[in-house]
Amino acid sequence: MTGRQGPAVLPSALRGWLGPIAVLAALVVLVLGAAYADDSEPGAADARIWAAVDGVGPPWRHVALATDFLGEPVGAVLLVGALVTGCLVLRHPRAAVFLVTGTGLSVGTTTLLKPVAGRTIHGDNLSYPSGHTAFLTAVALMVTLLAAGRLGLGRAVGTAFVLAAGLVAGAAMGWAQVTLGSHYATDTLGGWCTALAVLPVSAWLVDRTADRLADRATAGRPADEPADRRAGAGRPERR
Repeated sequence: MTGRQGPAVLPSALRGWLGPIAVLAALVVLVLGAAYADDSEPGAADARIWAAVDGVGPPWRHVALATDFLGEPVGAVLLVGALVTGCLVLRHPRAAVFLVTGTGLSVGTTTLLKPVAGRTIHGDNLSYPSGHTAFLTAVALMVTLLAAGRLGLGRAVGTAFVLAAGLVAGAAMGWAQVTLGSHYATDTLGGWCTALAVLPVSAWLVDRTADRLADRATAGRPADEPADRRAGAGRPERR
């Protein structure tokens, strides 16, 4: 018997599929990074997508700016803070730790990869992979992972649910970044795949750490008294 406190943030039913997906996503990040390393020009696909969304006006530009704000420091803190508060209100501290850890590792990974890839846009601005896209994708993946666990979704349905939410969030932020000229389309694909690669690992680390801490706390407690001793407690001693 373990001392686990609260449900796991990575449902056991989803582990079998999310692991290989994370490995595949990491490979995509590496391949795209190598293909566009030290580049400062859009690829053929980037150019076509950029031409299709360039010059968008109101109200869609306002939508793009609002979406972009969610990935900015202030917007990101407000969004994560609201979600963490909700987890604490629901008495799920492990989920709160997961939200902070998952977003931090996702954005931190893109920050570390940018100087390695060396791809730039608008001068010397490092662009690959997109941190904004990684952030919003990570948030969507984490929220749906927690929901899938609470709802008890099976492997196929749960995985489809999580990936669909991540795809929608990543596509929305990716569109905003390309529309605003902040990233190439392949930068946003790299950010999306970064979140897919990092989140299952983050969830596993949070669960493993929380379970170990709970087990240590349980092991440090004194063992319960035998039942016959508890039953006799308070009775006067017979002579």
